[in-house]
Amino acid sequence: MTRHPILTMVPPAPVTSLIALYAVAFGVARHARQRYQAAAAQLGDDAWPLRCVFETLSAIEARRLDQLAAACLQSFGRQPVAADVPWPLPELVPDREVAEVRHSELATPFTAWAMAVEHRRRAFVFWSYVIAVATDAAVQAAAEGFAHDALRDGNLLRQERRLAWRALRDAGRPQSSAPAEPQSAALLESLLQQDVMLWSQLAPRDRELLLRVGGRVPDVAPGEAMLEPAPLDTVKRRALRRAEQLSELYLDDADRATDQVSLEFAQQQAAQSITRLASLRQAAASAALG
Repeated sequence: MTRHPILTMVPPAPVTSLIALYAVAFGVARHARQRYQAAAAQLGDDAWPLRCVFETLSAIEARRLDQLAAACLQSFGRQPVAADVPWPLPELVPDREVAEVRHSELATPFTAWAMAVEHRRRAFVFWSYVIAVATDAAVQAAAEGFAHDALRDGNLLRQERRLAWRALRDAGRPQSSAPAEPQSAALLESLLQQDVMLWSQLAPRDRELLLRVGGRVPDVAPGEAMLEPAPLDTVKRRALRRAEQLSELYLDDADRATDQVSLEFAQQQAAQSITRLASLRQAAASAALG
């Protein structure tokens, strides 16, 4: 299965009301169910192991829809409607990815579970972005609940993926080769910190925004030498690229975790890194507008 980018699920604007937030959650869950359900319906008896996975994924999303509908009825007296959605819904479960697995002659339950893990990982990233840009405390708290649900579901799906991998291994059908050696998070963190410092030196008006990233942005005396002078646009692009790399790296660490402590630590690092990435993007956008 081709791995598609997951750090592009950025909400175009903050969600400003709970009903809008639930409408987004309801919409993405409905789309996910439709795609999983359609994939299951198009698989014949000769592909029943793969079909069972899609049926299970469809059932998970159906339960999510029921829970969201019940919560909306209790809180708002109605279910969300299309008019409540504040902007076009993100493609958390793209049809092309589902179709790629469904049509592949080499697809196995492991392939489908791995795809589903990616989908929940994408959902976690999306809700983390929603949290990062939210201006309403109630919206932020509810979005944190959705992000937690994505983590929980992802953990359960990883267990299924692991079982499917063992079944493949026992059957003598190894999947892809081992992943490449991961990059150094410590090195990337250090390089990103330098980029943020240089950014603040080249664009003092962005200093307040950069402070929100959580890094140390020291005062620079007039005439003091800058770190590795470079054009401001180059520094911004490099900082954003490294912030994205770190987010991907921490998400990969969570995916490879073999115990609960490591998993929770990596997930926390990923959440913080995604929030930082959102803040850097906001700083870059604000500076461009200014």
